[in-house]
Amino acid sequence: MRRLALIALVLVAAAGIVAVASASGGPGGGDPYLVTAFFDDASFAVQGEQVRVAGAPVGSIAALNVCVAQTVPCRPGTLNKAAVTLELNDSRFAPFHANATCAIRPQSLIGEMYVDCNPGTAAAPVLQKIRTGPGKGSYYLPVTQTSSPVDFDIVQDIYQEPVAQRLAIILNELGTGLAARGSDLNAVIRRADPALGNTDQVLKILAGQNKELAKLATDSNAVLAPLAQQRTALAGFITQANTTSQASAARAADISKSIQLLPGFLTQLKPLMADLGTLADQGTPLASDLGQSAAALGREFQELTPFASAARTALINLGAGAQQSQAPLVATIPLAKQLDQLGTQAVPTATELNTLTASLNKTGAINQLMAVLFNGTNAANGFDSLGHYVRDELLVSDCTGYAITPVPGCSARFAKNSAAADVASAAAVSPASKAILSNAVTQAGASVARASAAPLNSLLDYLIGPGG
Repeated sequence: MRRLALIALVLVAAAGIVAVASASGGPGGGDPYLVTAFFDDASFAVQGEQVRVAGAPVGSIAALNVCVAQTVPCRPGTLNKAAVTLELNDSRFAPFHANATCAIRPQSLIGEMYVDCNPGTAAAPVLQKIRTGPGKGSYYLPVTQTSSPVDFDIVQDIYQEPVAQRLAIILNELGTGLAARGSDLNAVIRRADPALGNTDQVLKILAGQNKELAKLATDSNAVLAPLAQQRTALAGFITQANTTSQASAARAADISKSIQLLPGFLTQLKPLMADLGTLADQGTPLASDLGQSAAALGREFQELTPFASAARTALINLGAGAQQSQAPLVATIPLAKQLDQLGTQAVPTATELNTLTASLNKTGAINQLMAVLFNGTNAANGFDSLGHYVRDELLVSDCTGYAITPVPGCSARFAKNSAAADVASAAAVSPASKAILSNAVTQAGASVARASAAPLNSLLDYLIGPGG
């Protein structure tokens, strides 16, 4: 808005390009060449922006000023004009001549400017040096040889409210201000001719792109229509984005530190990425093999579906059974605790029993005990032609031992004679024979007792010690 008012009122002069050279320096010298150019409008040029000749950078803007009569003496035609001091570092484009021109042009769409100059022809005299006022010591380029284009965005703003209304007010008041300054207005319009020419070229380019612009409008409508339908969501997104931006701004220091550490992280990440690349190269055959087996794996997973369905029923039944058995299992906890206590208390006894059974097995006591049982059984049982038989009363006599040949008086066979005959024959034995028979029976019983007691004595010696 301020730029539009300045242009409409023609109160702020266009900016000048100054290529300033030092007093001792000159063309071909080592010092920069300084020129101060006066403009009706500096067009938002700032210190440090480029100075170009035929598009090539030859220097930069060294300073910006405004010639005001109340502060310093101004040259004729420079009052309230923008004084731009240009510093040319390339001696091939110095000095500037009397027919030199400079213009401030836009460098990009974000508002950056640069100064485009033409040093003039060698047939014209060189520029005069400024003795007082802004740019003192540099060379003077008058405002009649400078121009600044009107920005395209300013032209567009004329058709928008409230710019149009304010422009109308300015134009209404402009007649009074320019009533006696027609010559000045004519000079400004003449100097604005390059800007109008550039505007005409822009309009020609836009006219040549009218189809593309029409298509852009159509496509924009197709894009913006869905956005209009989702304007509530879009507004919410903008609100959330604002909240996120505020949170990010609060952590600006941490974010800045993270960005500062990013180059080091990327440096350390580079070898890892190289290793990952090597791994990917080496894993390509494996991936190819997996790709070939993917179909078989797919079929296998498909065949697992029926199994999974059947297993689901089984797992449900198992869960139901587990739920039903939960109460009985919980009820066995006291018994388990008692068994745990019993097992803990039985550890010493079990240890001693283990030691006893191992010792019995190592010394052969088990075999000897079996021998005792076997020999004792033999001593208590009888044998005849029919086989073994169990006696209900232990008899110790000459007939106790096993014999292959018959022993007189020890026959255990069932004879045909009656029992009375056997009693009579036994009664017929003389007393002397009975004594001899009793002695023989006693010796035989002792022999059998000693034979049966040997394994038992060995077991007792092991259990209670020798001589116990």
